[in-house]
Amino acid sequence: MATCEVCGNEYDMAFEVHSQGAVHVFDSFECAITRMAPVCEHCGCRIVGHGAEVDGRWYCCAHCARESGATGIVDREVTAAGSR
Repeated sequence: MATCEVCGNEYDMAFEVHSQGAVHVFDSFECAITRMAPVCEHCGCRIVGHGAEVDGRWYCCAHCARESGATGIVDREVTAAGSR
């Protein structure tokens, strides 16, 4: 049994995440996200996907980055034909 470092639950199926030289123990992805996912600098949500980094600041999407003053960032580029 291992103890989740976020909620304190003792769980026989806990897992470890190795990151930047540290080992973290969680009982769920929810707790892992709570502890490890960066937070969007504009809206405050946890960034679970790729996110966008602009000048060392993290955003959940291009919209939030633009709302914070970033320029030249898009979620995706669409051609005239509508394909990527």
